[in-house]
Amino acid sequence: MTAAATDAATRAAGLREALASRVVVADGAMGTMLQEQDPSMEDFEQLEGCNEVLNVTRPDIVRSVHEAYFAVGVDCVETNTFGANLAALGEYDIPERIFELSEAGARIAREVADEFAAGDGRARWVLGSVGPGTKLPTLGHAPYVALRDAYQQNVEGLVAGGADAILVETTQDLLQTKASVIGARRAMAASGVDLPLLVQVTVETTGTMLLGSEIGAALTALEPLGIDMIGLNCATGPDEMSEHLRYLSRHARTRVSAMPNAGLPVLGKNGAHYPLSPAELADAHESFVREYGLSLVGGCCGTTPEHLRQVVERVRGLTLAERAPRPEPGAASLYQTVPFRQDASYLAIG
Repeated sequence: MTAAATDAATRAAGLREALASRVVVADGAMGTMLQEQDPSMEDFEQLEGCNEVLNVTRPDIVRSVHEAYFAVGVDCVETNTFGANLAALGEYDIPERIFELSEAGARIAREVADEFAAGDGRARWVLGSVGPGTKLPTLGHAPYVALRDAYQQNVEGLVAGGADAILVETTQDLLQTKASVIGARRAMAASGVDLPLLVQVTVETTGTMLLGSEIGAALTALEPLGIDMIGLNCATGPDEMSEHLRYLSRHARTRVSAMPNAGLPVLGKNGAHYPLSPAELADAHESFVREYGLSLVGGCCGTTPEHLRQVVERVRGLTLAERAPRPEPGAASLYQTVPFRQDASYLAIG
């Protein structure tokens, strides 16, 4: 094993140990902070809004976002690769750049993480962000195999760039989620690494994922794939996530995470803004850790370094709530899970 591979294995093991023993804090929003620096159309290579291109053309901008989050004390940052997938890059007619942009995004985050770790000796980690894209295979928008293979390229790039874990996030369609997870598994096997695989689904204000899947269906479908963690991110603020996190805390064999938005967006004359204050986000995460034993917390849309600074101050040193999950073996459709619980009548599955 090379020195680089040994270092990567050591970091992954350290992250697994941290997630099992304490609260790990991730970063917050990426896209809004990039846009605040007003990149030009030249920076985007005329592909307006394709943030992943900035990994190549303006690594200084991407680096500054990672530095801002590490400076307030977070343990890990997510790579600027949310859209480095077949669906999103396909809309810009550059799907052949999935690996390139994924590797570049991970490499930038790795460099910043290593600099901060060298500065004070405290471990910093890089979460390779795998976003959902815009195609829902359940609805026939794109073939499952094509999505799976492209996610494999995405994760191979993240591994090559130095990611310490893979974060499949903001998933809205369980078939798309499976494509991401299987693609990630294939990439790790091809690269000869074993990184933590974290999955976060997105539950809308309706109480289900976009296609109607309840949180129980998500857990039943995804946990057997050998993921290290399941959680929620995006779509809502922490209040709307609470009951779903309670369910995961009670039933998930894996660790549980949450990265909510800064509340529900409020439309004003200058567009949408997110109303949740840094103190309110910190309150929510403290409650989640104490009640549900969450071991990874962070932020999504509308959250800033100040939000995460207060989260760090509030949760660092907290003892994880004891969890005694009661898994419910069962089968799941797209929409709901059916526990294998035999009552007086016969059990029909179909």
